[in-house]
Amino acid sequence: MSDVIELRELRVNAVVGVLAEERTRVQPLVFDIDIERSFKKAAKNDDINETTNYALMVTLAERIAVDGKFFLLETLCERVASEILNFDTAITSVTVMVKKVVPPVPEDIASVGVRCTRKRK
Repeated sequence: MSDVIELRELRVNAVVGVLAEERTRVQPLVFDIDIERSFKKAAKNDDINETTNYALMVTLAERIAVDGKFFLLETLCERVASEILNFDTAITSVTVMVKKVVPPVPEDIASVGVRCTRKRK
């Protein structure tokens, strides 16, 4: 399949991290999400009900990040991917990337992040 819904640079402020300073304040995160599913029928009929509504996926990812207060980016990434995959049975796979854009390290680094891909079994 080659149909992909792309969500780029979703910016969310959330608590995530293991350091004490990360547990007491939100920090900026950025998500990129690729949702694989056919949208041929939706495109043909120009009908949102025949595709996955990306606005709902954005809200879902943001809610998971904000409500989760995760220790690990890996856990947050996995949770978002699993929830999106479970949201719509037409989704065949989802790739989620999440990164901290102000990581708590002394080195000059633009971001740290993780990526996972989950496929329907």
